[in-house]
Amino acid sequence: MPPGKQASQSEATAALAAGVTLEAMRRRVRLSRLAAWLAIGAGPVALGVAITSTAPVVEAAAPVKPTVVRTAAATADPAGYAQLFVSAWLRSSADDVTSAHARLARSMAPDVALPDPAAGAQPVPASVMAVRSAHREGGAWLVTVAAQYADGRVRNFAVPVLAEGAGGSFTVTGAPGVVSGLVPAQAPKSPYGVAVSEGDLSSAVGEFLSAYLTGAGEVSRYLAPGMKLSAVAPAPYTAVTVQRVFAVEAAAAAEQVPADGTTVQILAQVEARDVGGRWPLGYELVLKTRSSRWEVAALQSGGAPDGGAR
Repeated sequence: MPPGKQASQSEATAALAAGVTLEAMRRRVRLSRLAAWLAIGAGPVALGVAITSTAPVVEAAAPVKPTVVRTAAATADPAGYAQLFVSAWLRSSADDVTSAHARLARSMAPDVALPDPAAGAQPVPASVMAVRSAHREGGAWLVTVAAQYADGRVRNFAVPVLAEGAGGSFTVTGAPGVVSGLVPAQAPKSPYGVAVSEGDLSSAVGEFLSAYLTGAGEVSRYLAPGMKLSAVAPAPYTAVTVQRVFAVEAAAAAEQVPADGTTVQILAQVEARDVGGRWPLGYELVLKTRSSRWEVAALQSGGAPDGGAR
């Protein structure tokens, strides 16, 4: 091939190669731009997909420990049941098993016979009260029930009762037995050993109790700061008179009102009157001095001093 023609072919080949290279570069540029746009476009989409497709995070709750509630075993005291039975039993008669009292007694004690009083001679108790319950073995109890009659006589009946379960049901298992009365317990010596004569303290107590029980005057004027107490309403009595006052502390018996802040415990025995008669009452009080006067700081339960009137 002539040299001139070879040169022309070489130039053409070089131009073709250059064109192919340029086209490849352009293609790479277009691909790069497309990849960039895809990346930009895919960003929000990917973010949205990530948000919508992310599984919710569930925190495991701490295991709840069961609360153990401890309840004391119920004590089945059948005192009320025995009281009701004795009341119905004493008012029933074997000659009239259809009466309300007889039906009640038989339902409470199916195996217990009814009394058979003489005609018109059956004493009817004025009141019936359970006075003692003694727990035996298992569900067995022995209840002492006192029946008081209109003439003042008192009979005590020992009633055997069986309590089933926690006291949901009872039954009298035997006939009542008449027993001797309960022996009163020996009362302990009273702490109120100081006799208080008439004076400022006794007067303060009398004025307070008069306002408290008769409505004569304001109760609040006799109370220490912080003490709140209302008069008995309606007023049960028309007059109250202090009979005797006893104290625990010797300061209560002083002739002069002690220094402010002195506190004493006293027992006042009073006589209250109404249209029905005279009534001996007892009140335990705490008094405190302020501004050279006695004020009531507390009203407590009643009682009787050692050797005092009862």
